Amino acid sequence: MQIILVFSGRMCYNKEKTGDDATMEHKQWYKDIAVYQIWPRSFCDGNGDGIGDLTGVIEKLDYIKSLGVDAIWFSPLYPSPNADYGYDIADYRDISSDYGTLEQFKTLLDEAHKRDLKIIMDLVINHTSDQHKWFLESKNPDSPYHNYYFWRKGRKGGKKEPNNWLSTFQGKAWEFCKENGLYYLHVFAKGQPDLNMDNPQVRQEVKDIIRFWLELGVDGFREDVITFISKKEGLPNGFPLPTATGIEHYMNGPHLHEYLEEFRAVQEEYDCFTVGEAPMMTPKRALKFIGEDGHRVLDMMFHFEHMNCDNMLTNFLRTPFRPGKLKKVYNNWQTGLYGKAWNANYIENHDQPRIISRYGSEKFRVESGKMLATMYILQSGTPFIYQGQEIGMLNANIPTIDRYKDVSSINTYELMKKLHVPEKFIMWIIQYASRDNARTPMQWSAEKNAGFTTADKPWFEVNANYPEINVAAAEADPNSILHYYRKLLRFRKDNAIVRYGDFTMLKTQKEVFAYVRTYQGQQMLVVNSFSDQVQPFRAPETFAMCEEELVLGNYEQNAVVHNGCLLRPFETRVYLKKA
Repeated sequence: MQIILVFSGRMCYNKEKTGDDATMEHKQWYKDIAVYQIWPRSFCDGNGDGIGDLTGVIEKLDYIKSLGVDAIWFSPLYPSPNADYGYDIADYRDISSDYGTLEQFKTLLDEAHKRDLKIIMDLVINHTSDQHKWFLESKNPDSPYHNYYFWRKGRKGGKKEPNNWLSTFQGKAWEFCKENGLYYLHVFAKGQPDLNMDNPQVRQEVKDIIRFWLELGVDGFREDVITFISKKEGLPNGFPLPTATGIEHYMNGPHLHEYLEEFRAVQEEYDCFTVGEAPMMTPKRALKFIGEDGHRVLDMMFHFEHMNCDNMLTNFLRTPFRPGKLKKVYNNWQTGLYGKAWNANYIENHDQPRIISRYGSEKFRVESGKMLATMYILQSGTPFIYQGQEIGMLNANIPTIDRYKDVSSINTYELMKKLHVPEKFIMWIIQYASRDNARTPMQWSAEKNAGFTTADKPWFEVNANYPEINVAAAEADPNSILHYYRKLLRFRKDNAIVRYGDFTMLKTQKEVFAYVRTYQGQQMLVVNSFSDQVQPFRAPETFAMCEEELVLGNYEQNAVVHNGCLLRPFETRVYLKKA
């Protein structure tokens, strides 16, 4: 999950005010910013060893600033054996040697702050690495660290797991340890043992970690799968499911709100806000955590509903893309939270395949890339942009499983092989759904290795399309997706209606997603086509398209006929009606 703490370090809010009123006085900034996410291993290699690092990020700070963003969120930078590429943390108070040193991170902080860029860290506290010193010590039942994790005796004389829970990544949620004859719980990979948050010593460790980074000067954290940190007492058997058996006993667990309140008390000492990652979250449930009613424990929340419009719950259960479902999800979140809470908007991140390859069109890459950007950035909420999204990077379509790095992709492949699923069908799914599609190196130029590294071989292969799709080419093309993102983010910053207007979805055919934003007498009409065929659109009678200003679009010659138009493949149009 994520927590975002901004205001560079040690500043506290006005102690004369208390509660949510005091907090809100200093927390409106997060509604105005845009955030750029970096997956550090694949962003930019500054020392020539084939792995992205802090030196490379520092070199690209001016580029990041030029996008019009205000903050950088880093996926984990901590030391890790990389069972899940950084989300298995071995030391919460240091920087991985793959990326640099703590001193280099301090330099990065200084350089980012000079450019008015805030730095947001990943806070991963549901689990650690199995190489963390806490876990290594916990194997000894007499160690004070033993209760930092969930150690249990097996059933049936120790031969069967303590319960029937399944992990998200690797079969059973329990791993047997030969050293002590016990099982430990891991709801993700076996190299990611779950922390026992019911232990007050563990919660104190978390609070100390939060303070460590805030005192160093970071501006925030994303809280990884934060809604999983509280498990039901006794760890009872779960309802049998094909995947995630037991999830009802650790998703939104019995003490979750209580523990988040405890962490927030520390965060508010530094005027920090939080954004949490929450699988299977709904708008109604989210309000219990992020509602601006004086009881919130998080300020924003990443959900996954809009990422399930081409699958069933998981990317590996692939279905045709359903634009009608996408529209319904966005409408529920926009109307359900408006005036009550604040949305965190994204369409790509390190866990999701490239959005153009999913919801857009590789044939109409530029048109659909601009349309998708318009569709989500002009909704109410803070936009998050993932590295490479701004130049329209696509899925890598790696053909054989031996070339993949992602633990979830490899384990899905092995499971499907055991079920005798045909190889061709398995790879059809993996190529489309793998997280590795988002983790190929950033494409900076048409030079060797896409300009990502001077090493002979990068840590992971570069997408073969890099000679055509790269930052240098996009900079040189005035009609590129990159320049459109800059224009779009500037428009959002300059127009309060984008940030604070209400949201009304229009009734259209399923391939067209159109909505109206209204704020202080202004109206903004946003029209988006998800089709590669011409689609008719007619504006509502309250909005005269022919009389209002077309402020954004991805085609030239934008004719209006009878207060409507024929939308070309993946067309987007934005009209602004002044007060």
